[in-house]
Amino acid sequence: MADQQEEEDLRLALRMSMQNSPPEPKRSKPEEAADSTTMMTPEDNRRLQRELMAAAAEKRLLTAAKSVPASASPLKSDSDGDLVKKEIEIEAKEVNAGNELSEEEAYQLFFMVFGSGVSKDILAQWSNQGISILARLAGSWQICNWFSPDPETSMILVQHEGGPCGVLAAIQAFVLKHLLFFPDELVKAAQSMPQNLSSCRLSKNQHAASNNLAAFTENAKTRALVISMGEILFLCGNNKRAVIATLSSIGNGLEGSEDSLKDVIIAHALGGLSIESASDLHKILRVDTYTTPASAFKRLEAMIPIFQSRMGALLFLISALLSRGLDCVQADRDDPSLPLVTAPFGHASQEIVNLLLCGQAVPNVFDGRMDLGGGMFLKGVSANAEVGFLTLLESLNFCKVGQNLKRPKWPIWVVGSESHYTVLFALDTAVQDENELEEKESQIRKAFDAQDQSGGGGFISVEGFHQVLRETNIRLPSEKLDSLCSSGFIVWSEFWQVILDLDKSLGGLKDSTGQMGRKVFDLYHFNGIAKSDLNCSQSNSGGETPIQRPRFTKLRVSVPPRWTPEEFMADVAVPSGSAGIEPSGKDAEVAKPEPSQHAPLVDCIRTRWPRAVCNWLGDPPSIV
Repeated sequence: MADQQEEEDLRLALRMSMQNSPPEPKRSKPEEAADSTTMMTPEDNRRLQRELMAAAAEKRLLTAAKSVPASASPLKSDSDGDLVKKEIEIEAKEVNAGNELSEEEAYQLFFMVFGSGVSKDILAQWSNQGISILARLAGSWQICNWFSPDPETSMILVQHEGGPCGVLAAIQAFVLKHLLFFPDELVKAAQSMPQNLSSCRLSKNQHAASNNLAAFTENAKTRALVISMGEILFLCGNNKRAVIATLSSIGNGLEGSEDSLKDVIIAHALGGLSIESASDLHKILRVDTYTTPASAFKRLEAMIPIFQSRMGALLFLISALLSRGLDCVQADRDDPSLPLVTAPFGHASQEIVNLLLCGQAVPNVFDGRMDLGGGMFLKGVSANAEVGFLTLLESLNFCKVGQNLKRPKWPIWVVGSESHYTVLFALDTAVQDENELEEKESQIRKAFDAQDQSGGGGFISVEGFHQVLRETNIRLPSEKLDSLCSSGFIVWSEFWQVILDLDKSLGGLKDSTGQMGRKVFDLYHFNGIAKSDLNCSQSNSGGETPIQRPRFTKLRVSVPPRWTPEEFMADVAVPSGSAGIEPSGKDAEVAKPEPSQHAPLVDCIRTRWPRAVCNWLGDPPSIV
C-alpha cells in the first residue's frame, strides 16, 4: 500500500511539474513555508509536500535526460515506475529535438510571410487560428477539434480569426475530395497509402458521392484531414518530400503519449508563446523532412493536437513553404519583395492559395505564362489542379481564371472574394461534363463550315449539304429536306432552325423533355466563418445568446445551352433531376418556373457556367 501511495503521489507530482504556472506558495521559498508549518492546515501541509515532490521529480527527469544518449533504447524498469520511464524518454528525445531553422532561414521565412512592417494584430490573427470545429458539449456550443457535428456542417473547418482563411479553405477542399470521392481509402492503413497521393483516380462508374454529408465518422474525417495535409505538403515538395514544422519544445513528446498527457504537453509548450519577430521563429520551430507519404502521415497523425492548437494554421503554412523551398517560393513569384500575408488586414495572398492548391506560389490564376516581351513574363498555373479556384474578381473583369483551375480534376473549388476564401463543391463529377447538345451543335457547325466555299458567308451547296447530313447522321423528313434545298443553296440560319425543331432520335437537338439540353445539378457552399444563428440560441441568465455556427448553403443550378435566348433563361424551369440525367415521368413535365436568385456567389458560379440560374432556400450564400 505504501508503494502504491508513493506511486500515486509521484504521478500527481509529475503532472503538477508540467503546469504553466506552479501553484503558490512558490518552491523557491521552502524556508518561509517551513517556518509557518505550525499555522498551516492539513490541506496546506499536503499541498506543500506535493510541491516538494514535484521539484524532486523535475530534477530527476532533467538529470536522466542529460545522461541518456540520442540512440538509447527505452530504459528498463526502475523504482519510479512506468510513468517516470515515459517522461525520461520524452525528455531525452527533446534534448535532440530534430532540426531547427538557422537564423538566416528564420529571418527569410518571417519577412517572406509578414514583411518588415507587420502589425501585432496581424501576427495575433495568424498565431491564434487552429483547425477546429464547433461541438455541442453539455448543452452548449464550444470550440473543439476539426469539424462541426451538425448534420449539414459536419465537414466544415471553422475559422475564428480573419486572415488564415486561405489556408483553411485549401485544406477544406482537399478534405472534401477524400471524404466524398475516396471514402474507401480512409479505412486503409497509412502504410498502404499511394506513394503519389494525387495519383488516385476513380473509374467512370464511380463518379457520384453520397449526399449524406453527416455519414462520416470522426475517425474518417480526421484521417481525411491528415491525408489531405500530407498530399498538400508533397504537392509543394514536387512529390519528393514533405517538411513538417512543429514546436521544438515538444519534439517527439506527443508520439505514443496518452491524450491527457498530450493536452498537458501542448498547454505547457504554448504557455506564453508568441511570434513577434524572426528570432521568435528561430527559437520555437522544429522541422522534419519526410520522403514517403507513409512516414509523413505517421508524423502528421502524431502531431494532430499541435495543428489543432492556436498555432495550427501558421505551422501548416510554414510547412508548405519549407516543403516547396524558400528560394523556390521566391522564384515562383512575380514580385518577391511583397509579403505573402497582405496588409492591412492580414489576408492570405493568391500566392499562398496557389501554393496549397497547385504546389507553386505563383501570383496569377491564368494558365501557363504570359509573355510581356523583352524577356519579361508573368507566371500562372502550369498544370491541371486536383481542386480548383473561382473568384469574384473575374466577374468584375479584374482577372481571368484559366482552365487548369476552373476545370479541376474533382468538382471542388476554393472561392475567392475581395477579403475571404470559401469552398464550393458538387457530389457528382458529371457537373464538369460538356452539354451534350452543345457538343452536337459544335459537330454540326464544324461539318457545315467545312463545306462552306463562300469564305464564311454561311451558306453551302446542295451537294455539300448532303455531305453534312451524312457526316452528322442527321435524317431529315423529305418535306423539310426539299424545303431547304429548293433555292439551290442552304443557309446556316435556316438549317439551324430546322435542327432545333428536329427530334434527337433523328439527329436533331429537340428534347422531348422540353429542357433543350439544359443541365440541372446541385452545388454546396461552405463558409467557415461562424455566423449568429438566431434559431439555435443558448439560454443564460441574461436571456438568449445566438449560437455561432459555420454557414452552409445548398444551391440548385440550372445551366441553359448557349443558344438559348435571354428571356428564356430568366424564366427557366428547374426540375428535380440530377446532373447529366434527364428526368422522366412526372419529372419530364416542365415545372413552374422558379425566379432566379442572386448573390455574389452566383457571379462566381457564372464564371464557370455562363448563364447559370441559381436557387436556394433560406439565407443567401455568403462569400465574405
